[in-house]
Amino acid sequence: MMFPSPLQRGRLVKRYKRFLADIELDNGGPITASCPNTGSMMGLSDPGINVWVSSSDSPKRKYPHTLELVESDMGNGPTLVGINTGHPNRIVAEAICENRIPALEGYASLRREQKYGRASRIDILLEDNNRGRAYVEIKNVHLMRQAGLAEFPDSVTERGLKHLDELGDMAEQGHRAVMLFLIQRADATHMSPCADIDPAYAAALVRAMSRGVETLAYCCEITPERIRLAASVPILMP
Repeated sequence: MMFPSPLQRGRLVKRYKRFLADIELDNGGPITASCPNTGSMMGLSDPGINVWVSSSDSPKRKYPHTLELVESDMGNGPTLVGINTGHPNRIVAEAICENRIPALEGYASLRREQKYGRASRIDILLEDNNRGRAYVEIKNVHLMRQAGLAEFPDSVTERGLKHLDELGDMAEQGHRAVMLFLIQRADATHMSPCADIDPAYAAALVRAMSRGVETLAYCCEITPERIRLAASVPILMP
């Protein structure tokens, strides 16, 4: 996924009201940017950290800038972390179309945001006359509290519980059901559900897997120009 325009670098002053961030741009002074992330952004919203923002000229936007990337250093040098939760579906869809996710190759069609389950929408629906359907739910991952270990979620997620239950329903109906964790950072070597922050989600993931839900996790290559799905990483269950 290419960013539509060059990102601008700055330093975070503060994140507040969850969806807003005050930023001091390197070239341009202070701005308020939208922050498209409903999680806690634990470890990624400390004042003074380097950030990158995109900009839009849409007259409908109250805040023309969007917080896209933050810089994190877990002791092995700085890495860029994607915090925009609006990007993962597109990143994964592009990777599937380019045959870079072996487990999801070979389907004739790909559709996004399709209705299913109990008034929900699946992130990606893959269909093929011979292979049937594959329901793919995608979660954005950026939390890292120890070097190499990516964790999800970074706050309690009731919505995530619902998605796991509905994936389990699809699996029991004979379809493929896949929970794909997209880690928007390149320094992850493995991933795990975050049982201390949301024990209910960790238990629900175990339950979903026992019902036939498949799990995948991929990290990303990130630059100020693009985000690209990279290598798969193992998922460690609690």
